[in-house]
Amino acid sequence: MTMLNFSIKLILIFLLIFTPIAFGSVELWALSLMELGVLLIIILWAIQKSVFGPQSAISLNSEPRTARLSSPKSPNSKLKNLPSAICHLPSALPLILLSLFLCIVLLQMLPLPSGIVKVISPKTFTLRQQLLMTNDQLPITSLSFVPFATRIEFLKWLTLTGLFLFLLNWKLFSRSTINHLIIVIMLVGIAESLYGMLEFFSGHRYVLNLDMKVSSVTGTFINRNYFAGYLLMVIPLSVAYFFSREVFQRGRYMGWRHRLSSLDGRTLLIAFGIILMILALLFSASRMGIVSLLLSFSLISFLFRDPRRERRFSKTIILIFGLAVLWAAWIGLDAVISRFFAVSESFEERWMIWINTFQIFKDFPLIGSGLGTFVHIFPMYRSFHIRGLVTHAENDFLQLISEAGLIGIGLLLFVFAFLFFRAVLTIRSLHSRDSKKYIGIGGMVGMLALMFHSLVERNIQIPANAFLYTFLWAVVLRISTKETRETR
Repeated sequence: MTMLNFSIKLILIFLLIFTPIAFGSVELWALSLMELGVLLIIILWAIQKSVFGPQSAISLNSEPRTARLSSPKSPNSKLKNLPSAICHLPSALPLILLSLFLCIVLLQMLPLPSGIVKVISPKTFTLRQQLLMTNDQLPITSLSFVPFATRIEFLKWLTLTGLFLFLLNWKLFSRSTINHLIIVIMLVGIAESLYGMLEFFSGHRYVLNLDMKVSSVTGTFINRNYFAGYLLMVIPLSVAYFFSREVFQRGRYMGWRHRLSSLDGRTLLIAFGIILMILALLFSASRMGIVSLLLSFSLISFLFRDPRRERRFSKTIILIFGLAVLWAAWIGLDAVISRFFAVSESFEERWMIWINTFQIFKDFPLIGSGLGTFVHIFPMYRSFHIRGLVTHAENDFLQLISEAGLIGIGLLLFVFAFLFFRAVLTIRSLHSRDSKKYIGIGGMVGMLALMFHSLVERNIQIPANAFLYTFLWAVVLRISTKETRETR
């Protein structure tokens, strides 16, 4: 049993390191290796459960303390109890809804009688007839415009869903294991930042062995925005880990001088690593990434404040961010600032892509054009001239609704609302001096920052970012469970 747990943990660490380093795992070989790694983890876990019997697992139906303490006599009790009402829904509901979403994607790529396709998605039927340039009706066809592309996306979603469910039920995914994995994520983020800045400032400006030059810091990612999205999750989590270490010393020392002198070498190295990652994100010149970083740090500085000292913001957060900005200004931010002056031209192009993507949704409103088919179907709707190929909608959510339709996006939104309110209520139930509360907040802020960035970029679709996003959800939901609380 110990050997199986060690093997699972080792594979998980490998995937946390491999997925970002392999160009964000956007290539099919890297994505396939990620999926095989997750499959191997699930197989080993299944063997463990079958040989050693079932183990205790997280219950999403455990009621947060804040929900139990809410007063029904309050004048605003109905409004306040809305999140609690959502959380009181059956615990299996997220799993059921995720399964329904996967069934819809599976339905998109299955061969169906053309009569059924004509009823469910008339536009798909019409387009296929036009491409055949004949009036003959195909006996069998599929709802997805490109079934092979949908199959690739289906396997990715299935893999990440399996990873999420595994992490929620893996007994070894305790407080100590979570801390070890957070350290791995933080070290990968620092390594990516150092490599990206060395490549950029040395003038070499290549990404590993790829024959392509970059114009900003991208780490081993092939795009600045993919790199920025990854750091938007790693930085808040690293800040949370920094505070979770510092929280044990807050009651022992009085004044900032005593607190500063009491910090050990590892804590100072973590703070320096956070500054390096902020520096790399700034020099990635990702405009929305920088805006998302500012918003996430504003939120963290508010949530990480010490309520006993009646402060509105955390001075430590402001100090760390200020040092990073000063360092970046000393190096030179001219290239970064100049990109913000070209935002109107970039937004105009994005706006045209969004309009055309919305036209796709209008033609495939119910079940979408097929997951992963955007790059194939967009040329039929493009109403403007652009050099090159439009591979994504510059908005993950708009692209998802065009590919999965109202049914697909509705199921995912309900899953998100359920898990989000569950996480918020459980995190609020933790004491302000509890180190796990900082980890939970850091994970939540990182996920929200990535989603905000995805409003104008392609980010959640990147396998490395999607893998870390899934991992953070599991961390946030496991951080306050009884099993995690009791494990030291």
